[in-house]
Parts: sequence; structure tokens; C-alpha cells
Amino acid sequence: MNTPNEEAAFGLYLILTDPVAGYERCTEAAVEARLRYVQLRMKKEPPDRILAVARRLRAITAGTATRFILNDDPDLAAAAGADGVHLGQEDEPLLQARRRHPELLIWGLSTHNEAQAAAAVALAPTYIGVGPVFPTPTKARPDPVLGLERMSRIIRSTPLPAVAIGGIQESNLAEVLRAGAVNVAVVRAVCRHPDPAVAIRRLLEIWRAEVQPPPFRAPGSDPA
Repeated sequence: MNTPNEEAAFGLYLILTDPVAGYERCTEAAVEARLRYVQLRMKKEPPDRILAVARRLRAITAGTATRFILNDDPDLAAAAGADGVHLGQEDEPLLQARRRHPELLIWGLSTHNEAQAAAAVALAPTYIGVGPVFPTPTKARPDPVLGLERMSRIIRSTPLPAVAIGGIQESNLAEVLRAGAVNVAVVRAVCRHPDPAVAIRRLLEIWRAEVQPPPFRAPGSDPA
């Protein structure tokens, strides 16, 4: 069982791409479950459409424990009032984007191999994504699959909070956590489910069983 510190262990990270239940309903479910992060990822939509959806989701997350992240575009993230942005290796360089948008407090960065994860340390993102762990159809040009063993090596070697990503579902979540991941990003596991609250609850049950230590009880004390 993993026993990480609370700040680095935020657990489930929800990425929203074409959710069958709708962006708003999924975000409401994430807020209700007190997920740390929900990210809007709309790769093929025009900027005005992305901004309209982002502003609606920002309104849902405002004042809650859930941080709203926009994928790829720091300018749109700032315009939407997002908490932060998640950048890929081919997006605007993180340091340059951070200088332009100091109002964005959270900076995520995708990494797909050991070299990228090592280079990320000097950039000091809030967290890095590590993947894809498994094959996934959510990208038009997918990066090479890491597999569990390589994912584990990268996560264990970085001092940064790391989020395993790529093809993670209810059926394989436990093995990802047992391989050393503490935080995991999911897309289809929630976005393809007709009831996002149910999907999130099932994933969190697995996460808690594998990651959260049981409450401490002094020897000889009665269970609560």
C-alpha cells in the first residue's frame, strides 16, 4: 500500500473530452466528489467554442476544492479565469507561458519518457503527466506506450508530483496504483459513462483501497 503525503497525493484527475453526460454534469460530479483537478480538453474545437465551455465550467468550480485546468492554451486559460493550464511537449514552452501569464497558478506538463521527466524538474511545473501507460485512442498521434514498469521507474525517479495517464480504466486502475502511481488521470472511464458520479465513485473506491492508509488507532483502542 502506498502512503504518500497529502499535498502530493491528490488521487483522481479528471480530463473531459466529449463526455456523453455533458461537460457541466461531469464537472458538477467532480466538484461533488472533491476531485483536486478537472481539465477541459477540446482538441478540435474553435477557440470561441472552447472559451464558452471553459467559462461555464469555471463558474461551476469557482469557490470549490476543485481546480479548473485548460489544456494546451495559456491565453484561453487566462481568458476563462482558469486556475491553470496543462501544456504538452509541443505547446508553448512552460517558462515563456508562465512569464506571460503569472495569474495562472497551476502549470501541468506532459512527459512521455525519462529524458522529458528529468528536464521537467528545472521547469518546476506544479505536476507532470507520465504516459501513456496503456494504448489510448484519445490522441490523433499517440505517443509510444510506456507500460507499467517504465511508468513506475519515471514516477519513482522524479521529485515532482506525477500523474499517470493513458488508457487507465476501472479494470486496470488497481494495477497502476500497485505499480507505484499515486495520482491517475482518466478520460474515457468517466467521459464514456452515462452517470459520471457513479464512475467517479467507483474509481475513488479503488484508489482509497490501494493508496489511503487506514486510520490510526492506538493499541487496545476500540474501533470507531
